[in-house]
Amino acid sequence: MRGSSDPLLPRAARRTRRPRAGSICHHCPVASIDIGGIAIPESALTFKFVRSSGPGGQNVNKVATAARCRLDLDAAGIEGPLRQRLERLAGKRLTTAGEIVVSADTHRTQARNRAEALSRLGAMIEAARAEPRPRRPTRPSAGAREKRLQDKHRRGETKKRRGPVGLED
Repeated sequence: MRGSSDPLLPRAARRTRRPRAGSICHHCPVASIDIGGIAIPESALTFKFVRSSGPGGQNVNKVATAARCRLDLDAAGIEGPLRQRLERLAGKRLTTAGEIVVSADTHRTQARNRAEALSRLGAMIEAARAEPRPRRPTRPSAGAREKRLQDKHRRGETKKRRGPVGLED
């Protein structure tokens, strides 16, 4: 049996298989991606590439370059108020299965559309991370109240002058 350093073996057979960066293997910890300031496991993200309606000429009809990114909120471990804000921001992009679907077809390559979808998802998560400031109830000032009453009186006078033109008694 020949070893991996045997010069008689073809070059492809001599190479040892190493996992690629970002790939998940049984002895590596679960890989995660930082999206919008939150570490999301890669297993919570799925990508599907479909035919694009964007730029590309004849290439549009042959190559699936549009990226659809799905983020499973349960698998991502997003919970509590952050999840509620994210679901509210997602709107119609939220599925009944609890996934957020983000599409990108602005570029001609899968890689750039994938990056675009991830950046849109990151922007959405970043916006959801910002906690809304509580509303402080305020009262109108005395001047504002006076102005409102004057405007109301003026509108009433205008409406009173409308109507049939007749003889005044």
